[in-house]
This record gives sequence, structure tokens and C-alpha cells, in this order.
Amino acid sequence: MGALVHAFMLRGIDALPCEVEVHFAQHGLPQVCVVGLPDAAVRESIERVRQSIEASAMEMPRHHIVVNLAPAGTRKEGSVYDLPIALGILAADGAVDPRRDGAPRVADWVVGGELALDGRLRAVRGAVSAALHARAQGRGLLVPAVNACEASLVPGVRVVGADSLADVVEFFRGNFDGVREACRGVTATGATQTASGPGSIDFREIRGQTAARRAMLIAAAGEHNVLLLGPPGCGKTMLARALPGILPSLTPEQSLEVLRIASCVGVPMPTHCNGALHVPRPVRAPHHGASASAILGGGPNGRPGEVTLAHRGILFLDELPEYRRDVLEGLREPLESGEVAVARASGSVTWPALALLVAAMNPSRDGGAGSGARGARLRAEYMSKISGPVLDRIDLHVALRPLTLADFSRARMGESTDELRARVERARSRSFARQGSVLNARLSGHELDRVCGFAPGARDLLLRGLDEMHLSARGYDKLRRVALTIADLAGADTVDEAAVAEALQYRALGAP
Repeated sequence: MGALVHAFMLRGIDALPCEVEVHFAQHGLPQVCVVGLPDAAVRESIERVRQSIEASAMEMPRHHIVVNLAPAGTRKEGSVYDLPIALGILAADGAVDPRRDGAPRVADWVVGGELALDGRLRAVRGAVSAALHARAQGRGLLVPAVNACEASLVPGVRVVGADSLADVVEFFRGNFDGVREACRGVTATGATQTASGPGSIDFREIRGQTAARRAMLIAAAGEHNVLLLGPPGCGKTMLARALPGILPSLTPEQSLEVLRIASCVGVPMPTHCNGALHVPRPVRAPHHGASASAILGGGPNGRPGEVTLAHRGILFLDELPEYRRDVLEGLREPLESGEVAVARASGSVTWPALALLVAAMNPSRDGGAGSGARGARLRAEYMSKISGPVLDRIDLHVALRPLTLADFSRARMGESTDELRARVERARSRSFARQGSVLNARLSGHELDRVCGFAPGARDLLLRGLDEMHLSARGYDKLRRVALTIADLAGADTVDEAAVAEALQYRALGAP
């Protein structure tokens, strides 16, 4: 006697096929043996399965039961296998045989869920990825009811949610009363972070720092990485916290990308409202003591890192020089390509990492800019903790000066978050009409040659600036991208000298 149930296993943010094979041996003591490289959570699932079957008014078969999780050479982790194992045991015992016409077949479904001791189903990670996998396999997806809404965001796949093991058994017997088909027509839409939301800051609250506000506007319009350099209390963190409010909402496709990543790592889902999940752009601010695995991803469980969790959003690194050297150097490739490639003994995996980097730092370790030769030495020592190649990958270098009480009293109230967001959306609309859905910061050198037209004298100014600042070829392209975004904000069809001059001033820190 035996049965086969299709499950899934997570590798990063991808769901891979896993077959749960159940066999009743003719000889041996009544026990359940799980093979196929299960971790501790999977081995412990046997007790959850046994108790939940009995709590659901069914009987645990008294056989020597072998459960194989295939492919056997890949490690299985987590509690997502509870429901497939229980369903496989009951199917092998004949407890889920069809009792009505039109009853679904177990082989036509991908199943996943954690069991409580009373037979209830608890949420699992990776429901969105599981729906993508089920669609590719041409099967339906059966998950706990709490996961059904997020899984239903994937078009072209039938998703069913259940509250208990008993409901699942009745579903395969042909009784559909206990299960709920996920709402069709639910979409994932972007949600704008309003200036009145919890923890948010309106740009109108930021007094002074006109140049820094302008730099944040440019960063949002073209999605350019930005470094804020200034003494404590000058407004670096406020600027970073205000930036999400001026970013446009995510598109439905981008929202699904963000939800897929959040689902796989267990980040709470946004609330369901009027047939849509409103997904804000993610904002991640890891502590400077975080390891390379925490920031970039990897580790023993192959978990995506903070740069992937910030995909389509903002990665804020406060006190940049205090991060470990291997973390900063490991950010080189993600900042350039928008992906993280992690190589492990069991294979390599690539995760998306299209995040807008906002970094902040003090001029020196003691926080002050200092003066004279000692101050210059302290500033140089602190800046040397960030390598030239890392600096070269940051488009905008913004120096903030300390503000006095007189500055506050004279400072006029600037544009609000809503007004700046409208400007960002107009600039992005111009760039999308010109080059498609690629933002200016992601344009390749060849694409820049095609779409970036310079007014007379602007290219000469750019080349002179490159020679004087000793910037690299990468710096040349980054200057062109920033200048193009400045032109988009001005509504200009070509990049003029004023746009190039402003772009050059944002490379004041330079790079070898």
C-alpha cells in the first residue's frame, strides 16, 4: 500500500518540487520513519501528524510507515511538510478515497501546510512561490486558509484554502463545504507611503538643507544611490525616512515581486482591502553589526538578505563606515547588477536586489568635521574605511552642513512630500516614454549613448570635470545618468550645461 502527494520546498525565494511518498511495509513495528534528509522540524512533524489525525476523529494506521521526501539528496526544512505527510498517510490507508462524483484527485494538487495538535492548519512561508510552482506544474494549490489570499495573486492557478486536516480530507472525498476557493480577481497594487502615516516624515518638516533635499528628489526620480555625509543632528536620518514618501507606487508586477520575497521569509503581509493587497515599497535599515549573510543572503538555510528584502524599495545603511568590510565589498555586485549571486556547496542561487541604497555617515569617528591638520587626518581615516570601488557605485555624494538657530529661523518651508512625489512621477513618465520601463540609474552605456543627448558645450564640460576629478569610466556613465535625470526633472529634451554642472557637484567625494 502506498500513496504519493505533491509538495514543495523553498530554496531562497523559489519553490521546487518535492514528492512525499508513503509506503506501508508488511513487516516491522508500528512506527513512522521519515527519510530524504529531513531537518529537526520535519522529523518532529510525525508527532504533530499523529496527534492531528486522532484529533480529527480519524485513526492513525498501525503499520510500519516509510515516508520518503524526494529528491532524497536535497535537505528538507520547515513545517510545510506536515499536511502532505498526513494526507499521504491517510491516502495510503484509503481514508481519502472519493465518495462523490467529481471528487478531486490528490495527484492533481500541490499541498503544503503546518498542522496544530488539534488538527488546525497554520500558515507557512512561500505561498506565492508555491502558486507559481503549481501553475508551472499544471496543478492546483491547497494551502492553509490564511495563505490562500496571497497565493491567489498569481494568475492562472486554482488556489484552495482549508482551516483543518478534516476539511482537507473531506475535500478529496468530494465534500467541498469545508474548504474555500481563494478569491478570484484579487490584485496586488502599490501603496504610497503618505506623509501622515506612522513613522513617516513630510519633506516640509525638514528645514534648511536645500541641496540635500534636491539630491533626494533626483535620487527618487532616477533611482540613484545616494550617500549623505554630515555631522550628527544635521538631518541625514530625517531625509532617509522622508524619501519613501516621494517614490511612486509599485506596479502590480512589482508588487507581486515584493510579496513573493516577503512570503518566503515570513515578513507580514499587507492588509486586504476592496479586492486588492496594497503593497508599500519595502524599507530596510539593518544594524551596522549585521553579518555579510544577513545583508547579502546565504547562511546555512539559504535565506535572502536585507538587500533582497529591500527589492523595489530602499536599503538604508546608517553610519556606513561602521559596517564590516566584507559587507561593504559584497555590496559591489548587487549595486551594479541589481542581483545577488550566492554560491553554496549544494549549488548556486540568484536573488533580485533592485534596491535604492541610501547611506549616511559622519565626517569622522567622533562625529565632528574637525579643523586643521588633525581634522583633515581624522576625516581621511574615516573615509578610508569605504573603498573607492564602493564609492564609485554611489551616484550622489551629498555633503550636509550643520544648521544653526539662525538658519532655522531664516529657512523657508519647502515643497511637501506630495508635491515632490508629483515631480518625481512626471520625470519618470518622461524617461519611460523615451526608453521604456528602465529607470535612468539602470541604463547601460550603450543605452545612454542612444537616449542621452547633450546640448552644445555640455559634453565638453562633462569631460573637463572627469579629468579634474579623476573619475573612472563607471563614474562617467553615472554622471550621464544623473545629468539625464536632472534634465527630466526640468522637462528638457537634452542635457544642458546646467544639468552637467549639477551632476558634477554630486561627485565631490570623488573616487579613484
